[in-house]
Amino acid sequence: MHAFDILGDPVRRRILELLADGELAAGAIADTIQAEFAITQPAVSQHLKVLRDNGFTSVRPDGQRRLYAVNGDALRDVDEWLAGFRRFWAPRLDALGTEIARGKRQRRKKAP
Repeated sequence: MHAFDILGDPVRRRILELLADGELAAGAIADTIQAEFAITQPAVSQHLKVLRDNGFTSVRPDGQRRLYAVNGDALRDVDEWLAGFRRFWAPRLDALGTEIARGKRQRRKKAP
């Protein structure tokens, strides 16, 4: 499966967002995803399996729990692919940074 096929699904993207803050138990992931997407626990498990089988997450046992974490290797591959397209948005982000800095300087000058 191609990385963007995996990341194209909003449930899987949300799971990765949850895991970006650190390791979570499968049950905690399922609780959040079920509440947000109104899907069953087996459906959440299937999404976790897709992420795990394609290298986006790792899992480790902790007693009866299974703790999931983001695997950065798969995301690095996505980042490398996106590198060829950064030229389309990087200059705009640089310009935005300049404008933000300019606004901060102006506010400091006006402050008493």
